[in-house]
Amino acid sequence: MKEKIKNFFSSWIGSILIFPLILYLLINIGKFHFIDFVNLLIHEGGHGIFKVFGGYIYTLGGTLMQLFIPSMFVIYYLTQKKKFLSQIFLVWLGENLINISIYVKDARIKQLPLLGGNKVYHDWNYLLSESNLLEYDQLIGNILISFSILVFLFALLIPLFIKKEKPVNLNLQL
Repeated sequence: MKEKIKNFFSSWIGSILIFPLILYLLINIGKFHFIDFVNLLIHEGGHGIFKVFGGYIYTLGGTLMQLFIPSMFVIYYLTQKKKFLSQIFLVWLGENLINISIYVKDARIKQLPLLGGNKVYHDWNYLLSESNLLEYDQLIGNILISFSILVFLFALLIPLFIKKEKPVNLNLQL
């Protein structure tokens, strides 16, 4: 019986550890966190990477990179069957979805401070205006928050999908 309890606890320890972080992120939607400095760098870098594809994709590129970078880690660690690392990067992905949702919901009112001040345009105002979807900024933002909650739930439930982790291979050859 002790062994079953120990196995259950060790299997779910990652979920237990990330649960307060997820709650904190959901309770404090809209607050700037330390990781947002990294997210901002990734976002701005995305504009530079996608600049060659024209104005619309260039503008969307910041958001695409915010989704691509954490997703890349999620996919890698899921395929490697690393529970806790998968969970950490899923939380980062969910946090980016929240940030994007805030930016989308600001598309009409344009109150968020932008890097570059008044000399730059609001990504999501431009993207939604060009797509004739500006009036749906609140709905789209809420959909993104819903996706972030689904990502957080998936992160918490990872132990149901990864039963046995792959062992760490420390066979270093010099």
